[in-house]
This record gives sequence, C-alpha cells and structure tokens, in this order.
Amino acid sequence: MGNSEVLRRDSKIIREIKRHKSVYAILVVPLVYYILFKYIPIFNGQIAFKNYMALDGVLGSKWIGLENFKTFVHSYYFWELLRNTLMYSIGKLIFSLPLAIVLAIALYECTHPILGKIVQTLAYLPHFLSWVIMYGILLAMLAPGDGIFNDVLKLFGHAPLDFLTSTKAFPWIVIFSDAWKEMGWTAIIFIAALMGIDPSLFEAALVEGANSWQRVRYITLPSIRPVIVIVLLLRLGTILDAGFNQLFMLYSTPVLSVGDIIDTWVYRQGLLEFQFGLATAVGLFKGVIGMFLILGSNRLVKRFGGSSLY
Repeated sequence: MGNSEVLRRDSKIIREIKRHKSVYAILVVPLVYYILFKYIPIFNGQIAFKNYMALDGVLGSKWIGLENFKTFVHSYYFWELLRNTLMYSIGKLIFSLPLAIVLAIALYECTHPILGKIVQTLAYLPHFLSWVIMYGILLAMLAPGDGIFNDVLKLFGHAPLDFLTSTKAFPWIVIFSDAWKEMGWTAIIFIAALMGIDPSLFEAALVEGANSWQRVRYITLPSIRPVIVIVLLLRLGTILDAGFNQLFMLYSTPVLSVGDIIDTWVYRQGLLEFQFGLATAVGLFKGVIGMFLILGSNRLVKRFGGSSLY
C-alpha cells in the first residue's frame, strides 16, 4: 500500500469521524467508564498469583504461582460451593428464560391495551427494587409467625413452616423469587424482537385458518429464535454468577449447606479474612470458565446452523 493510499484512507476515516461526531461524543462516557473500571484494574489481577500484602503493594508482593487456585480447588467446601452455584444458575436459567418468553408473547398478543400496560408495569416493577426490599416482601409472605402463606396454612389446620430456614424450601424460594423479580425486565428483549416480525406473516396465517397457538408455534417462536439463542449464550457466560446480592440477603446459618455459593464464600474469604489474592484467583477462575462456556456453546450453535454471537 502506497503513501497516497494510506493518506486517502486516513483522511476518509477523519471525515467519517467528523460526520458522526455526535455519536462518538456519546460514546466517550461509557468508553472512559470501561477504561477506568474494567481495563485498568486488569493490571491488579496479577495478585491472583501472589501472596498479596497491602503494605508491599501489587508489585512488591511475593509471587506464589497457582497456590491460590490450588487452595480454592482443594478447599473442603469447593464441591459444595460449585454444586450450589450451578444449581441456582441453571435453575434460574431453566425457569426465568421460558417465563420471560411467555410473558413477552402474552403482552405482544394482548388485545386490550390498558390491561397490557398494567401487566407490563407490574412485571417490570420488581426489577427496580433492591434485594433488601425484596427480602422484606418475602419475609412478610413467608415468616413462620404471621406470614401470609403460614396464615393460609393455619387457616386449613396445618402447622406453620419456616420456609427461609428450610433446606428443602430455600432453593425454590431463591429460584422463583429471582424469576419474579427479573422476568419482566428480560421480557423487554423478546418484546423488541417480536416487534420486528413482519405482520403479513400473521395475516397469511389467519387466512389459512391458523389458531393462536399455531401462530405462536410456527411464526412467533421461530422468528425470535436468534434472540433466544443469543440471550442463552450470554447467560452461559455468567453461569457461575448465581446472584450474590440475592443469596447474601436471603441465606442464614441453617441453610448454609444449600445457600452458600462461590461469591458468598469469596466475600467471606476476601473481605472478612483479607485474603485478596485468593478472592482474585476465584474471580479469575470464574471468568475463564465463563469464557470457555461461551466459546464452546457458540461454536456448537454455529455447527448446527443456528444464530451465534460472532
């Protein structure tokens, strides 16, 4: 490539930047955010391979290689933590994603605008509530003394149950409370995809005599399948993020065996025990596992001819 071609290419890039300067100006804030809080901190990720001491700093701490990773993997709680984390992550994926799809289709097919708006608002609202508030709501519903559910049980002559301290009930409470809180927000993505479906497809289906279920099965679901696949792939990348805020608010000592996940263990070891190197190693471990899951599942989807991330 000659100098003249390089100059022409550079001048073309400069013209394009000037032409779309407002768009690039909007990108400055998120770009600065990611540089400051995402990319620069990567440098400190090396403490995962060090016996980090605050007084020695990141560079001055002693290099210990993979010892922090070995400590985590050989921990007495490793398999229990991994089991609980996967149980909640997969459980939330199995229940939340289909419910979000059903909600999106129901709102899209709703022929009563006022009813649709009311349901939409009620479905979105829990997403904007913190888990502190959600815990208060769940406590009011499930408290052993005067909770709503126990009041109903006592009305029918049953003894009250302490749901939040039951190892059998607790996992279901975590999974369904997350679905209740997030399915409305997740449904927004699918509603946007539904809006892009060509209306003439539904008109042709009506002419052919297709009922509502047949329209959903043969038009709606196939049309939004690429979006479903992409959302699923992105969720797989965070399969080891079972929801720290939720579990931290809900779990207690009686349910620690089924409520303790990797993130809550990292919180105790990293912040309470000041083992920052170990906490960083676990975070890196989660990131690597998530990366391989995304790459593997994306490749698998491409092989079978489906939509993929890239």
